[in-house]
Amino acid sequence: ARSFADTFDIVRGRDPFYGNTHESTQRDKLDDKLKKIFEKIHSGLTNGAEARYKGDDKKNFYRLREDWWTANRETVWEALTCEVGSGKYFRHTCNGGNITYNKCRCKGDQPKSGKGGDVNIVPTYLDYVPQYL
Repeated sequence: ARSFADTFDIVRGRDPFYGNTHESTQRDKLDDKLKKIFEKIHSGLTNGAEARYKGDDKKNFYRLREDWWTANRETVWEALTCEVGSGKYFRHTCNGGNITYNKCRCKGDQPKSGKGGDVNIVPTYLDYVPQYL
């Protein structure tokens, strides 16, 4: 399984994983589809917004992809994790038999910190890299 950060890299067109030949071919096909999607988004921009993304000679739309991700990352997170029921994405991760099943951070149940802002929309127990303090 790929991580949320990998999804971020794929959408931005900057996936650093090179894998095997079959996977590289699949990744190239996906990137071509994403380029077409972002080309359609770009062609629909109005009110001067298109000027912000001018100059992408290779038509990769990297800046547009970054901005799209910034605007939609929470929606993507919810689509990947929330309302999955008994989906296989969540797995046993806690001591004592506790699991992450039905522990989605959606619909206002995110932890708060400081001045009431969200700590992070991605729970650390879903990180692939262990966190040591």
